[in-house]
Amino acid sequence: MNFLFNILKIKKIPDLSWSSSNPLNFKPKLITLFYLIIGLSLFAIGETLLITANQGVSPYTVLAQGISVQTNLSIGVSTFIISIIVLFFWYPLKQKPGLGTILNIILISIIIDLSIPVLPYPKTFFYQIVQTIIGVLVVGLGSAFYLTTNLGPGPRDGLMTGLQKLTNKPIALIRTLLEVSVAIVGFYLGGVIGIGTLLFAFGIGPTVSLGIYFVMKYCK
Repeated sequence: MNFLFNILKIKKIPDLSWSSSNPLNFKPKLITLFYLIIGLSLFAIGETLLITANQGVSPYTVLAQGISVQTNLSIGVSTFIISIIVLFFWYPLKQKPGLGTILNIILISIIIDLSIPVLPYPKTFFYQIVQTIIGVLVVGLGSAFYLTTNLGPGPRDGLMTGLQKLTNKPIALIRTLLEVSVAIVGFYLGGVIGIGTLLFAFGIGPTVSLGIYFVMKYCK
């Protein structure tokens, strides 16, 4: 129980041996770039596992669905608009974009497209839920790897880390509140919530903290 409580209390993204000293570093060390690509790749594969499990999409996709219903824009365009809006919130939070921010937008989309045809599509409810849980865990671990490179977070993770610095609350709490809030707004606008959405919304905060704990303890 103390082990779990300590994980949930994690408040900061740690500086590790591969962490860049500056988010605006566009010529990082190879080891830093390696962990950035590993983290973003795991993040994308975890997202794809959630998609192919077919038990509900992530909260931000629910929000994109809701905006699409209200505006007749495509989900892709709605997702882009959400990312831009989230980036505007970075300014008062004093968040800095970097190479990681750019690669987050590009690399994750490419890997999702490449992995959707090859990852499993479970047919039974039990295996769909198992795959959803695995997907959330993989996203959490991927987040930990790429965030610790300190090369700039993606739009949504930047909102999380910015709010954490502002409030000094645990990362798990901040991420959970964000995801649940986004899911509620998306559902109100007409998006569809599934069991996978709820598992992601309530599970991604603790799993990001778990990923950070794992990286600090075993990969530093």
